[in-house]
Amino acid sequence: MLFSAKSRFVRYSPYKLRPLADVIRGKNAKYALDWLEACALQKALPLRKTVASAIANAAVAENVEPVNLVVKEIRVDEGPRFRYFRPGAQGRSNPQTRALSHISVVLESLDSKEVEGGSKG
Repeated sequence: MLFSAKSRFVRYSPYKLRPLADVIRGKNAKYALDWLEACALQKALPLRKTVASAIANAAVAENVEPVNLVVKEIRVDEGPRFRYFRPGAQGRSNPQTRALSHISVVLESLDSKEVEGGSKG
């Protein structure tokens, strides 16, 4: 069974979040959550919250333990650009942009993996 969670309009660039997502892709959900908690980077917080939300969704829907879940898919997509102006030289204004991200996590239970990949007999 698949369980998902999404975080939208996260104020970190997707280029900065994708290397962290690559580390936990395909790993056990409990390991991924522990790794993100141990990671000393502030940008790991939205990923940790999204993975924790997906684990909580699995616990509520099917009462699945985190050790029985695997991160099947984790995507960090680009959101809209946040545009603002900062003061520039000689009283001018300089336009600035900040990239936003959309994070989506899909967890799969190990029980359903075994059923799907069973013998063909």
